[in-house]
Amino acid sequence: MFSYLANPQRFEKFARIAIPVCGVLALCLIIAGLWVGLFASPVDRYQGDTIRIMYVHVPAAWLGLALYFAMGGASFVYFIWRHNLADVAAASIAPIGAVFAALCLISGSLWGKTTWGTWWVWDARLTSMLIQLLLFLGYIALRAAIEEERLAARSAAILAMVGLVNLPIVRFSVEWWDGILHQGATVFRADGPAIHGSQLLPLALMGIGFTFLAGWMVLYRMRSAILTRKATNLQRLREARA
Repeated sequence: MFSYLANPQRFEKFARIAIPVCGVLALCLIIAGLWVGLFASPVDRYQGDTIRIMYVHVPAAWLGLALYFAMGGASFVYFIWRHNLADVAAASIAPIGAVFAALCLISGSLWGKTTWGTWWVWDARLTSMLIQLLLFLGYIALRAAIEEERLAARSAAILAMVGLVNLPIVRFSVEWWDGILHQGATVFRADGPAIHGSQLLPLALMGIGFTFLAGWMVLYRMRSAILTRKATNLQRLREARA
């Protein structure tokens, strides 16, 4: 996929179609998910209306992990094969992943205050997700701190690949450390989802909608970064000829 899209014309053609498609799908799905989640789904027996925070919290958590996995994978491709598109992808994903990871923690704190009576506890899931956010921020800071572009890209790629170790820790922290504040998997289970269909529908709509939203933002940032690099190279070429 990276090899095919490495050609600027191919990527431009793909992005020109994919960006508006992802944007429209994200808008429609999120609006539908919010309407179903806020107005059509029932109140939870134990948590009342606060259960509706789940429709933002869970998709944000999913994307916080998925985007880091994508960033780590792109960083691996760049580090091994020096694929410039992979580096652009990783750099474009980082701030978007940080936003979703932060949204997960913020919405989780709001949910925790009403459910547990506290904004924060050093639960294994919460702590590992905080580390996930710090890894995103560390990647961004490391790239910004090194002036030489290739050295910055390689150093940040190493950090991104090392940070992949944290993904299974976040995913399985509840099972490994017997978390009492977070429950195990309720959607992707071998015996089927453990939540009612009235809650599963808005959760699915929001999850897919957030995924298309993330795709829209990543592709938009990638396209902007490629155009910026092209303009910079043209400017350098003109200065060299002058």
